[in-house]
Amino acid sequence: MAINREHKDRLFRAIFGREEHKSWTLSLYNAINNSDYTNPDDIQLTVIEDVIYMGMKNDVSFIIGDTLNLYEQQSSKNPNMPLRFLEYVGMAYSKYVESIPYFNIYSSKVQKIPTPKFICFYNGTEGASDKEVLKLSDAYDGEGDVEVKVLMLNINYGYNAKLLEACRPLSDYSWFIAKIRDNQKITNDIEKSVDMAIEELDETSPIKEFMIQNKAEVRHMCITEYDETKVLAAEREEGRAEGRAEGRAEGRAEGVFDTLTDLVKKGILSISLAAQQANMSVSEFELKTGLKAN
Repeated sequence: MAINREHKDRLFRAIFGREEHKSWTLSLYNAINNSDYTNPDDIQLTVIEDVIYMGMKNDVSFIIGDTLNLYEQQSSKNPNMPLRFLEYVGMAYSKYVESIPYFNIYSSKVQKIPTPKFICFYNGTEGASDKEVLKLSDAYDGEGDVEVKVLMLNINYGYNAKLLEACRPLSDYSWFIAKIRDNQKITNDIEKSVDMAIEELDETSPIKEFMIQNKAEVRHMCITEYDETKVLAAEREEGRAEGRAEGRAEGRAEGVFDTLTDLVKKGILSISLAAQQANMSVSEFELKTGLKAN
């Protein structure tokens, strides 16, 4: 099944990043921070519409108290998450500044801004510890003046037991993804596996009603992310195979560029993101490929 060209939510974002689910978002925040907020309206969800990856919106961004929280779920390991979050927080702060009357970035006084906190929720099939801190400085050749730290939490079922126990929606989401994988071993059919997992959710699960009422959307989100994972795995393997065959950096780079071009043609990547991955400007990428940004 081809990845849909329209921008779609991930299931994680649909559960924790929607206005009608702020109580679940609050539960997740409390579980991570050992806090005891009780009013979902304390959460101010923020929207970063420009952040699109593989055709899907994939951030959960909100302000509570004096903290700007950026959450992202990933089903593939990505050591470049600190750079991604640096881009996210820049856009989030721009929107924040625009929303505050009389905010003066040129003032002689410090203009207070929310403290940023970055969390990546990992639930891929590659091995990972309960917790890991990813740093932007790990990508530097030398010393730099900017540091970004991202806490990666393994939310596969059976990991971070205390965290999952403290947040029932997260625990049920984790169980749901694990159940889909188990069902696939039996049916070898991702669509049937999703439907079976929805039916098998415990009746007391706070997310079950949402899953049932939005079964078609949930099914589509799971299938789309499943396809995305396969695309990324194929891209990595293609890059490795080309590197081995060519034995030259140039050959591998060209192969990766061809893959990026193919992903843009399929509507999986935007031209701007593909150009960034190819270390080109948008105009250079358009000129070389003959493609045009929408």
